[in-house]
Amino acid sequence: MTYFLGLTGGIASGKSTADEFFEKQNIPIIDSDLIAHQIMEVGQKGYQAIVNYFGSNILNDDQTINRHKLGGIVFNDKTKLKKLNEITHPLVHQKIKQQMERYRLNQEKLVVVDVPLLFESGFESLCDGVLVISISPKLQVKRLMKRNNFTKEEALVRINNQMPLSEKEKRATYVVANTGTIDDLEKRLSDLLQKIGR
Repeated sequence: MTYFLGLTGGIASGKSTADEFFEKQNIPIIDSDLIAHQIMEVGQKGYQAIVNYFGSNILNDDQTINRHKLGGIVFNDKTKLKKLNEITHPLVHQKIKQQMERYRLNQEKLVVVDVPLLFESGFESLCDGVLVISISPKLQVKRLMKRNNFTKEEALVRINNQMPLSEKEKRATYVVANTGTIDDLEKRLSDLLQKIGR
């Protein structure tokens, strides 16, 4: 039986660092962000629907979607963010389910399903357990400002567009705090794998 571990957290909480750890352990990862990028590529279903709704002013000169420009629009307008999610979520879910089925047939012991909006999109029902990477609000703002070169206001807008981390922690099977070094996080994740027995 394959154990599907949903991985989520807040923006800039350390999910990518957790993914890197799992990769080093040769644990397969289904990355919903990567899938979301793929469905927005020129010629893909998601691409056409997004351009039809948001217009060609979100395109780069080479006709690819300017994700920074699109982000600037949707994160300042809840209606438009909802519309973008309505376009992309079903397509992303379809691809994730296909990948899950492949791993199930291959009889993988453990597969990590990385979905930033796991609870928001109702995806936890497809996972056997959910891991939330937790971080303090103050540290989250600081890391996001540094990582994305955001002002404090821009960082807060992105954070406030997500379900509060405290709510995600309540709904999680496992919570791992990412408050120290990468080594600290890896040690906690290693302990978690032993707990899951994989």
